[in-house]
Amino acid sequence: MDAPEGTTQTTRLTARGAATRSRIVRAAVDLMQVKGVAATTLDDVRAASGTSKSQLYHHFPDKTALVHEVVTVRGTQLVGQQGDQLRRLNSIRGLERWRDAIVRRAAFPHGVHGCALGSLAAELADRDEEARVLLAKYFEIWEELLAEGLIRMRSSGALRPDADPDKLATFLVAALQGGYLLTRMARSAEPMKQTLDLAIDHIRTFRTA
Repeated sequence: MDAPEGTTQTTRLTARGAATRSRIVRAAVDLMQVKGVAATTLDDVRAASGTSKSQLYHHFPDKTALVHEVVTVRGTQLVGQQGDQLRRLNSIRGLERWRDAIVRRAAFPHGVHGCALGSLAAELADRDEEARVLLAKYFEIWEELLAEGLIRMRSSGALRPDADPDKLATFLVAALQGGYLLTRMARSAEPMKQTLDLAIDHIRTFRTA
């Protein structure tokens, strides 16, 4: 599945306009990751990006439009981070390497704010339908990348024919999201490692003899 397109028009910008817009989006991404969406105001974004009100509203007519762009940026970043590694996934050892990379990124203090997409989903899913749909698409892409790797493992004979790649991929992402929450509370990446270890152990039960 291709990544969903952004919700904000970016065509026909001058170089200066594109640079201003980029500063606004970067500031919003950083602030909403740390403070949350609800606690981040447009004045916060304006101050952090060094832009005027007229510049901010030229690119984003309201906070909702900016939030949707933040979702797009975060989703694109996740697909970029996960994509190259998961497109090569074809073994249990590959899953372990994926787990190791996730645990490194989740380590305190870098992972103190949890999963970028999961945190956005927790805030937006019940009050912004467009954001929910956009987030769901990125989670779907994430699960598909994992499922495709598990399909390769099943096709090569590493997993039994009764292994269900779609269900196992959903299980991995669910374990990952739970791991992010526990890691955030514990200020330690150990819960993330434990939850992913258990998920991978479950997948091992489908290995061929």
